[in-house]
Amino acid sequence: MNRAKKDVLQGTLDMLILRVLVSGSMHGYGIGQRIEQISGEALRVEEGSLYPALHRMEQERWIRSRWGVSENNRRAKFYEITPQGKRQLEIEDENWNRLTAAVRQVMRLA
Repeated sequence: MNRAKKDVLQGTLDMLILRVLVSGSMHGYGIGQRIEQISGEALRVEEGSLYPALHRMEQERWIRSRWGVSENNRRAKFYEITPQGKRQLEIEDENWNRLTAAVRQVMRLA
C-alpha cells in the first residue's frame, strides 16, 4: 500500500461522490477510481466505505441507480445524481468552504 494515499475523511465522502456524479452516471468502482484519479491519487475510497455510502445516499434520494453493463462487459449498478442530490451538493460545498476557511484561520495563528 502506498503510504502517500489517504483514506477519504468520513464527512467528505458524500460530497466527493456527488461531485463526481455531476459529470454523468458511473458504476461504483468507477466512482472510487475517478476520485482517486482527480485527486492525483492522494485520496482513496475503500469499497467498505463506498458501497454503504452509495446505498445510504440512494435511500436519501440524492442518487438513483440502474443496472447496466460496464466497459468490460460486466453487469454493474450505475449511479446518477438527482435534483435533490444537486441541492445537497450545494449544501455540502458551502459547509466544506466554511470548514476549510475556519481551519485556515486557526493555522494562521500558529
